[in-house]
Formats: sequence, C-alpha cells, structure tokens
Amino acid sequence: MMGLVRQAKRLAHLLDQHQVRVVLAESCTAGLASATLARVPGISRWHCGSAVTYREATKAAWLDVSASDLQQHSAVSQPVAEQMAVGVLAKTPEATISAAVTGHLGPDAPSELDGMVYVAVAARVNDQIILREVHRILLAKKSRRKRQKEAAAALLERLADQVATR
Repeated sequence: MMGLVRQAKRLAHLLDQHQVRVVLAESCTAGLASATLARVPGISRWHCGSAVTYREATKAAWLDVSASDLQQHSAVSQPVAEQMAVGVLAKTPEATISAAVTGHLGPDAPSELDGMVYVAVAARVNDQIILREVHRILLAKKSRRKRQKEAAAALLERLADQVATR
C-alpha cells in the first residue's frame, strides 16, 4: 500500500480528472485522511469536508447510524461503516462519493477487534445513494499512531480506486 501522502495526491488527481466531489466520515482516524487530503493544493474544488464522529452518540446524531446497530454490532462493524458512508453522503448534497472508516486502533481493544478497521464507500447515482463497497481490514502496524496512518491511507486508497472506475 502507498503511504498516506501519496494516496492523498493520487486521490486528488483522480477527483480532478473525473470531476468528482468527495466527503468523508472518520472515526478512528479522527480526521487524518481529510487533513492529509487538504494539504494538496487545489483540493477545495473537490473535497467537501469530513465528519469526525469518534463517539457512538455522534455517529447516531450526525450520520443517522442506527442506535440498535451500534448496540448489537458495536461501532467497529460492517453495518456501522456502511451507514457512516451513506449518512455523510446524504448530509452533503454537493458530494458525489463518500468514504467512511471505523475501527479499533488500541490499546485496550478487545483482542478480536485489535487493529481491525472497516472502510466503506458510497456514491450518488441518479439522485440515489448506493453503497459501492465495504472492506474489513486487519492493520499490519502495531502502534496506535502508525495504525491511524495506515487506516487513513486505506480509506484514501479504497476511495481512489472507486473514483478511478467511475
């Protein structure tokens, strides 16, 4: 996988090439993907923003993530990642594609979720929001800081791949 800054530059180029506007929903990365993307000159034409929804109540209030899904599956789950991607796109009419990330970066994560993230991508097609993909990713890095960068890079990579196939 490319590094975080290279992924941001690749995505920025693809957004410009395909004339696509993007919005992000970030939990475990706390806005790192958006902040890195914002370092690319001219990105304001294509980057609408990012909702940093770190806590479950914020996911529910800002992105309409189901409280029952949060309780049943936890915030680190496929259904929550999907709802985050769809919810942030629904709240951002000028965007045409979105990506969301949620995960456990540690320490103190349950062992089965330690280093696990979910990345989802949704797109607006003919005024409907369609979930394009969701990936469960086990991060390779061990430190929290490195995992955060790895998760942000994964989000930008999945999003860039989806923009490239539009």
